[in-house]
Amino acid sequence: MGVTKTDLFTATQNEMARAAKVFAHPARIAIIEYLIKTNACVNGDLVQELGLAQATISQHLRELKEIGLIQGTIEGVRVNYCINPARWQEIKDMFTRLFEQLDKAPNCTI
Repeated sequence: MGVTKTDLFTATQNEMARAAKVFAHPARIAIIEYLIKTNACVNGDLVQELGLAQATISQHLRELKEIGLIQGTIEGVRVNYCINPARWQEIKDMFTRLFEQLDKAPNCTI
């Protein structure tokens, strides 16, 4: 089996790219903002809040859950989701380190 393109990059670079992809959709940003605001929710609340179909909401929740950004608890037929604070901090720290690298680099003037 050949080398995949992701094998050309570090684990951190691949992890950052996966996280960036999750943040790259406005519906997922809206879901994250709603979860932060309410600190928990039920799928039905998101459907009403965002005006998207349940299937669409579920797909976006799946993307957020795959990288560990959200966590859920099952209560009967409902699933309550919230931000995973430890993972949130990891992703925040990862991007902060990237953004702070420019502060240490020489300025490039054109």
